[in-house]
Amino acid sequence: MSDTSGLITPALVDLHLAPEDKNEALRALAQRLVAEGRVSDLDGFLADVAAREAQAPTGMGDGIGIPHCRSPHVTRPSLAFGRSTRGVDFDAPDGRPADLIFMIAAPAGADDTHLRILAELARRLMDPAFTGALREARSPGEVAARINGEEAPADGRATTGGGEEAPAGGPETAVSGEEVPPGAPEAAAGGDGLRLVAVTSCPTGIAHTYMAAKALELAAARAGARIEVETQGSAGTTPLTPEAIAAADAVILAHDVEVRDRARFTGKPTVDVGVKAAVNRADDLIAEAARLAAGSGGAAVPAQGAAPAAPTGEHGAQRLRRYLMTGVSYMIPFVAAGGLLIALAFAIGGYEIASAPSVLGHFTWSSSHSWAAMLFQTGKAAFGFLVPVLAGYIAWGIADRAALAAGITGGAVSVAVGAGFLGGIVAGLIAGFLVLWMLRWKVPPAVRGIMPVVVVPLLSVAAVGFLMFVVVGSPIASAMNALTDWLNGLSGSHAILLGALLGAMMAFDMGGPLNKVAYTFAAGALTTAGTAPDAGSLKVMAAVMAAGMTPPLGMALATVVRRRLFTPEERENGKAAWVLGASFITEGAIPFAAADPLRVIPAGIAGSMTAGGLVMAFGSTLRAPHGGIWVLPLIGSPLAYLVAIVAGTLVTTAVVVGLKGMRGAAAAAAPEPRVAHKDPVPSA
Repeated sequence: MSDTSGLITPALVDLHLAPEDKNEALRALAQRLVAEGRVSDLDGFLADVAAREAQAPTGMGDGIGIPHCRSPHVTRPSLAFGRSTRGVDFDAPDGRPADLIFMIAAPAGADDTHLRILAELARRLMDPAFTGALREARSPGEVAARINGEEAPADGRATTGGGEEAPAGGPETAVSGEEVPPGAPEAAAGGDGLRLVAVTSCPTGIAHTYMAAKALELAAARAGARIEVETQGSAGTTPLTPEAIAAADAVILAHDVEVRDRARFTGKPTVDVGVKAAVNRADDLIAEAARLAAGSGGAAVPAQGAAPAAPTGEHGAQRLRRYLMTGVSYMIPFVAAGGLLIALAFAIGGYEIASAPSVLGHFTWSSSHSWAAMLFQTGKAAFGFLVPVLAGYIAWGIADRAALAAGITGGAVSVAVGAGFLGGIVAGLIAGFLVLWMLRWKVPPAVRGIMPVVVVPLLSVAAVGFLMFVVVGSPIASAMNALTDWLNGLSGSHAILLGALLGAMMAFDMGGPLNKVAYTFAAGALTTAGTAPDAGSLKVMAAVMAAGMTPPLGMALATVVRRRLFTPEERENGKAAWVLGASFITEGAIPFAAADPLRVIPAGIAGSMTAGGLVMAFGSTLRAPHGGIWVLPLIGSPLAYLVAIVAGTLVTTAVVVGLKGMRGAAAAAAPEPRVAHKDPVPSA
């Protein structure tokens, strides 16, 4: 491997890591990084590690844990290593506690050389000989030398580059018994058998990306297959060549973030899974790819004009949710930018600014009215893209780039006929599935090349336009008008119940699908609000934002009023949760929910239902789709709005403290087991 000298020193190795609690183990390793000058701020670094842990567990199975993050508090790429006799629970898929813990710390702006070193280390963790040697190491110096590649093995076993050990005839040798040529992929000895390509990627691009690639290479070698893997990680990407893709019998996509340039693989049998599936069950994925390749005749399907393969392991409802969330994710920036500009325009120029003439030719630099009109008209233009973008990227999620034209056009027609965001969703689904069907047509080779760029866009745009103008647009527009009238007429108990329901959806998965459905409903209603300052649509937006603020605010307050119920890391997360909650970032409560979901999620739901219901009862309004407490001047009845947020925060705090306190009381009341001696029991 690349020279890793200096990545780890003996002082960063703990061969007798004592804590069994994950957070305390992380703190112990982080303190070594601080002592060596590798980390400048212990608590800030631990908060970044905790944020990464909240995204997905870092227990890899087989007794390995790899907590890692990129952090501005890291001064140089480093690794702290701990070996635990009793093991530390990192939520590994096999349930085995980690006895080998690798804390990978990368600077926020690490250069490619250092990131390649960390990437290669992640690959080495998939070698049982390497991890076995670390389990047998007798001194911190020996561990540091093996990880840094500074010590050659002396036991006669074969080595890979950089001092990496592998038993002779082990996984680095193809099953066929042929030696893998130097510089070739480990799986390249499969003769003329199965040919595969793969892409791996994870949120931070440091560890899982490269471990998954190594696992797939070793599994392919065991199966006698050829594989080339593109790692879309922090250490840079070497794209798969068009020739390799064309020759591949199947594709494996192991990713937790969107695969870049996915259209390259259209028409290929595809295994589509999360990145950890490749780490933990690479052999199964290779077998599944072989099965799919055999089902397609083992021949490469032309990428041009071919339909994207549906990801394996997904049910219909899961695929539909993924399509909708794709559209929503691309729509939200337009909602936020346009909505905030419109809200600022109303704050500066009043609600009558909506009827101001075009600023084109009527703009006066010294006039606040002109500035307000400019902000309103720019925000309105951004809002004009909202539904077309939603529809276009729903279609793109279904059938890739060939469906974009039909989806965006269908969304624009939806706006023209008054069908709004509901029409956009329908248009996107129609366009996506229509194009997916068209791409599966059997056409002559001479036509295949122009299918995705001429034939499919022409026919699909015409078909979607006809359906939206003539068939489904009018009924959806009538439904949208009825929805708008209903929202504007809400009062009393009906409004309170709607606010409470939307609040529960905002808090249930804290940024997940239900949260996004509630937010999209409110943002979509916002586009139909008109200029009336007391429109029901504006009340819905206010209720949703208040409900989204209270889970992190409630958890932050709980860490202050009952500190002993929370770990030191959770108390640090609580400091950040104040700002995140105030900024309408519900995800600020995720670290707490990940650690204790059965108590945190019900508490968040209770508080958000309270806040949402009270906002609707008070009649507060909001025209801005984002901003949290920072857009308070743009809120109707702002004092009542603050009361609702405070009430929801207090309810969240009271419920979570009560539930956690009940757990502590139950533990104290339970009879102590009879043992010769006990380890100290933490208070939380």
